[in-house]
Amino acid sequence: MITQPARHCAVELQALPSRIGQVRRIVSAQLRYWHLDPLIDQAALGVTELLTNVHRHAEPDKLCTVEMDLLLDRLTVSVRDHDPRIPTVSTADQLATCGRGLSMIAAVSESWGIRPQGDAGKVVWFTLPASASGTLAAVETLYGATTPGPFAVAPAAAAAQSALVS
Repeated sequence: MITQPARHCAVELQALPSRIGQVRRIVSAQLRYWHLDPLIDQAALGVTELLTNVHRHAEPDKLCTVEMDLLLDRLTVSVRDHDPRIPTVSTADQLATCGRGLSMIAAVSESWGIRPQGDAGKVVWFTLPASASGTLAAVETLYGATTPGPFAVAPAAAAAQSALVS
């Protein structure tokens, strides 16, 4: 049973440095409105990195769409652009001033990925765990997975599951 309806927010923009700051403020305001204040820093960092990638690398234009979708206990943030080239995670030199964007997204998010859209471009997305009360959901890794994905369980349920297995 779904107890909380899906929530959606979308912003279309040119990924220019002046607009990136505006979108960070929009993302922050929307998360406050949804009572998800604890997610603001991670979501703003992730959207900044994705928009910076569009600004630096996307061709033929810088037009993109930022979307946020909240469904149950998962916030998905995505950026769609018109460049069909797929970005790669690079290993940046210790003193490099760029080249860590996707690595940072991987570090602060629950999961992330890329959905190619053929010649129409691509969507780069990341997810953050959220609970209905607006706090980060407590998740535990099951069976050695590196991310809990859809199989995250509450600590009480994990304890009950452990008792059954033992």
